[in-house]
Amino acid sequence: MSKLMLILFVQLLYVPMLSLRTISMVKNLKVLTAVFGFFEASIYIFGLAIVLSGEQSYLEMAVYAVGFSLGLIAGIVIEQKLGIGYSNFHVNIDHESPVLVKELRKRGYGVTTVIGEGLTSERLLLEILIKRKNEEELMALILSYEPRAFIISYEPKMFRGGYLNELMKQRISEMRKEKARKLKPSNVFQKVDKELKREVIKFKKDWKTKK
Repeated sequence: MSKLMLILFVQLLYVPMLSLRTISMVKNLKVLTAVFGFFEASIYIFGLAIVLSGEQSYLEMAVYAVGFSLGLIAGIVIEQKLGIGYSNFHVNIDHESPVLVKELRKRGYGVTTVIGEGLTSERLLLEILIKRKNEEELMALILSYEPRAFIISYEPKMFRGGYLNELMKQRISEMRKEKARKLKPSNVFQKVDKELKREVIKFKKDWKTKK
């Protein structure tokens, strides 16, 4: 029984890594692909050794298959929670909505507005590029202001320039400055260093006076 539970547990670890590695590879995320691939191979070798050791039974094979199926579901759920990558929202509204646009920009979303011509009236088109983990939050915000909005979202393969790119550069710069600031000695250490230097100078003066 313990072996069956171990096989199931290993599959629930291995298959999500397989799913995440495949998704990262499709999204061209090299570092994440390598990391997930390392853990995937390590767990696979361990699981293979368990399954092939001793006599194989149909029950173990069935548990292996069930674990694989459950692992696929777990991998998809984990990927959705992580929200790897970006999404582009295309929002179509049948009238101008300055309040919604203002609120989106107030919350830090990069919004491009275009007035288009529909079948019966002019339409307001919004283009919004966000991280996938913020999809639900953005969707709820849009629907709270425009419940009849027509919304399409898709994952861009690549992007360059624009508001989000500049924001990312700004955040990276701030993170580097914060890291550099933390690496500098604190005020306490600076004060201690100054006091030690003063004591050394005072000691030298006293020593010369005694001579």
